[in-house]
Amino acid sequence: MMRPRFSIIVPVYQAEACLLPLHERLVRVLDTLPGGFEIILVEDGGRDASWTTIEKICRSDPRVKGVKLSRNFGQHSAITAGLDRALGDLIVIMDCDLQDLPEAIPPLYAKAVEGFDIVLARRSTRNDPIFRRIASRAFYALLGYLTDTPQDAAIANFGMYSRRAVEAVMSMREHLRYFPAMIRWVGFRSATADVEHAAGSDRRSSYTLRKLLHLALDVVLSFSEKPLRLVIKLGFALSFLSIVWALVLLLRAVIVRQSVPGWSSLIVSVWFLSGLIVFVLGVVGIYVGKVFEQVKHRPLYIVEKTVSVEGNEKRP
Repeated sequence: MMRPRFSIIVPVYQAEACLLPLHERLVRVLDTLPGGFEIILVEDGGRDASWTTIEKICRSDPRVKGVKLSRNFGQHSAITAGLDRALGDLIVIMDCDLQDLPEAIPPLYAKAVEGFDIVLARRSTRNDPIFRRIASRAFYALLGYLTDTPQDAAIANFGMYSRRAVEAVMSMREHLRYFPAMIRWVGFRSATADVEHAAGSDRRSSYTLRKLLHLALDVVLSFSEKPLRLVIKLGFALSFLSIVWALVLLLRAVIVRQSVPGWSSLIVSVWFLSGLIVFVLGVVGIYVGKVFEQVKHRPLYIVEKTVSVEGNEKRP
């Protein structure tokens, strides 16, 4: 089989209604670009009939490959499963709910042929509910502060990436995965292309506020040690304040000869410092736990079945 020019990676989670129109629009757009293409749909352990629909699409179009994971491993592990099986020289990653428009792929390609290895789709407008837009901005602002890297709430996974950029990312087999941060970390020439952001389907987003906070914690712990540095700074600040307060009490006792009564202030101080110690131990414990997860060397995902990807399997 001729090596395709483009590989389109689409993680799928409970998106049965989106898949047929997504396939139709992708084929219509990709047929206008030079070189062949493949579409890899990775079903991430949803509870609907998405996999049945993927099998139907694969039978009707040999350019579509299907990968079904044994359970829900998360969006970024599903992306990894698709990237492990991609053959194209240019790889596109996009969501399955049609908010990432297939019609935006040609502008990404136009930027990529200028010599950029990483072309990120920047959503010029967002058609999300206002609460989700506010939560997204807060998420990326906090993430940028804690990881010391600039973050743009208008940029997510959607983009076009060269083979060498993807190979660099795939060499990173760490358990906690966040593709936008990993693709930025590898370097290479990058650019952005403004694209339209569609309202998408009526499918409810799988990223609840709780999951977003959990993702933010995982990303911060994976890509930054700043929380530990902040805890150290807090410890130094408290130590300095305690020394200053001790000097104040000493001066009051020696010069003014005024004793300082009060068990309440003592108990409050003990509770505060005890809570701080527990907090610090918790932060350190989370880091140790993540290290423990990594050193077990478990696979990033487990494939239950595939369609049309025989001979292109890689170790997860």
